[in-house]
Amino acid sequence: MQEDNTQQRVAQTIWTMLIAMKQPHPSSPARTTVLNQGTVQGQYAPRFEPLAARFVRSFERGEEVGASLCVYHRGEQVVDLWGGVADTASHTPWTADSLIVVFSATKGLAAMALNLAAQRGAFSWDESVAHYWPAFGQAGKSHITVRQLFNHRAGLAAITTPLTLKQLCDPAQASTIRTALETQAPAWAADTQQGYHGISYGLYANAFFDIVCQEQLQTFLHREYLDPLGADVFMGTPAEQDHRVATLYPSATVSHLGKMAWAALRGGSTESNVGRSFIGGGHARHAFMNPPTPGGIGIYNQLPLRRHSLAWASATSTARGLARAYVPWSMGGEWQGRTYVKPETIAPLLQRQGWSECDLVLGKPMGWAQGFLKEDDGVFSPNRASFGHPGMGGALGWCDPTAQLAFAYTMNRCDWRIRSPRALALCEALYRCDVKI
Repeated sequence: MQEDNTQQRVAQTIWTMLIAMKQPHPSSPARTTVLNQGTVQGQYAPRFEPLAARFVRSFERGEEVGASLCVYHRGEQVVDLWGGVADTASHTPWTADSLIVVFSATKGLAAMALNLAAQRGAFSWDESVAHYWPAFGQAGKSHITVRQLFNHRAGLAAITTPLTLKQLCDPAQASTIRTALETQAPAWAADTQQGYHGISYGLYANAFFDIVCQEQLQTFLHREYLDPLGADVFMGTPAEQDHRVATLYPSATVSHLGKMAWAALRGGSTESNVGRSFIGGGHARHAFMNPPTPGGIGIYNQLPLRRHSLAWASATSTARGLARAYVPWSMGGEWQGRTYVKPETIAPLLQRQGWSECDLVLGKPMGWAQGFLKEDDGVFSPNRASFGHPGMGGALGWCDPTAQLAFAYTMNRCDWRIRSPRALALCEALYRCDVKI
């Protein structure tokens, strides 16, 4: 479904008025509790003790290998915790500066780039993609709008032309990849269904951005936003940062497939829906199997993948960096006296622009707003205005403009479930703290 335009305009007006009345707190907390418990270190404001305790508990139970957690409230950093090891073979400690691949949390960064480009007048969300990219209009796609494409409602969750990760990391293959995107026929009529464009979102985002902005998405985002903000995030990790990159520890492929198969047999869960789709050759299988990942997601430990900006999966970040990237979006666009995002850019994101009670790919209730995920109530936040993006395995970058929260969780032990229980437990603990504004 699409939100009514009148509702969006009213929400935008109310949001602009509220932001004008809000006064951000200073950037550093007045009081902090220093934590040095086992392998977990850092600091937190006393009112966030329930969240700190939950983070420590994950290590005590052996649920983590290495992880970080960072929270900003009203523009003030109130939680900054880390612990464990970055690499089990070398016993390298996980530090506050440890980078890790955050998988689909990358999509939230791509959404930032798209929204900032639209703010600058590069495109209109409700114009057809083909207006800017004529060759996209092939195969029945001429009327698909930019909003429908990046809200996962274009029917392009799967690309049928066989692709490889090696191709996607080779600039010489760019025209071949673009042709595959241009000639792809949609699996459903635009805006009649919703299905998570797990890989194709990033492929289309990169290609669309190149055309409308005449530069690469990651170049724009770093220059215009991430670098001025001081966010320790990389869309394409440079060689000089390799020493900080931690090792991913995904579920073994055989174990992962076994768990998904068992979930499919049991039924009654998101994992069962995805498992049945994979087994039956449904939308999930088609969305995630091209390009294939030989040996599983551990392939993202390899240099070529993180060196390139694969806008659906390959960003690396610290929790500090990912949380900071969301701070302006949680504060009406302004932080530390500088406007990074216009309030009228943020206002439409507070609404569910598209929603499905059962997404065709992930088999769960979810929605979107101009490229950002809008989760079901109570998953990451009790506040419906919140948005962001999680990543496979558990990574999370999220903001809640209602409570003026921006938070991130990064880790190297990947969970096999669609939503990591560790990430969900941290979110639940966060909202048990005093986060009133």
